[in-house]
Amino acid sequence: MDETGHLPRGPARIWKATVWSLQGLRAAWLHESSFRLEVYLLAVLAPVALWLGDTGVERALLLGSCLLVLLVELLNSAIEAVIERFGAEWHEMAGRAKDMGSAAVLIAMVNVGVVWGLILVPRWL
Repeated sequence: MDETGHLPRGPARIWKATVWSLQGLRAAWLHESSFRLEVYLLAVLAPVALWLGDTGVERALLLGSCLLVLLVELLNSAIEAVIERFGAEWHEMAGRAKDMGSAAVLIAMVNVGVVWGLILVPRWL
């Protein structure tokens, strides 16, 4: 560790960060049904995005918008886990935090619809 208590950066630190990230993905898969559903949807939409996108940018936007849903779902699940850690009793601030996390997932899903619509609808008009 350096003088501030941080582990040195390098391959070992990168490896540890990768392991922790994979543990997080595994926990989300095992404990979050919404995450599993969104992964299934990604498994269907990813090939469609790569097929329907005419350019690299279109493919990136179509696929990236779907990946963004997973990212936001992971953050929402993390918020919910921390709140549940402190107890299941209802608290206004805890409820607000959970609702905001859920709203973030909703906005990410709306983003998928908007991106896909803006790219694909003009082709059919």
